[in-house]
Amino acid sequence: MTKTVEKSKIWDILESVSDPEIPVLSVVDLGIIRDVQEEDGLTEIVITPTYSGCPAMNMIEVNIKAALQEAGIDPVKVTTVLSPAWTTSWMSEAGKRKLKEYGIAPPVEDSTDKNQLFPSQKVIPCPHCGSENTVMVSQFGSTACKSLYKCKDCLEPFDYFKCH
Repeated sequence: MTKTVEKSKIWDILESVSDPEIPVLSVVDLGIIRDVQEEDGLTEIVITPTYSGCPAMNMIEVNIKAALQEAGIDPVKVTTVLSPAWTTSWMSEAGKRKLKEYGIAPPVEDSTDKNQLFPSQKVIPCPHCGSENTVMVSQFGSTACKSLYKCKDCLEPFDYFKCH
């Protein structure tokens, strides 16, 4: 069925599409939706992956199409754009809050991890107890976009969503 739909309705639908790796985040929270376009009955969603090799992007594309088609928006085209590269500054504040509530430390700055360049370690607050007495256990956590940390106070391990 081809019909024109207000962009605000499309954005509302996209808010319901979860990230397969972090289900508490929508693709809008994550900031990977670049643009919503509609022309001649075709709805195009432009996305940028958090990492160019992110394995979740195919599933995200399928889920975006399915959510829009379920709402009667068809045809749908999802276009992936790699430049400019995604940055954590595109994440919503609500998304960062949801990460923390889920037990993943949200990004603390908008930059790449430069620990290899400078001797001082980045301070990552524990999402469980709020302590800043934490240490990186591994540069890579449960996925490539996260690092594994441990709180020295509550002793809980946690993922940190890397800045880039």
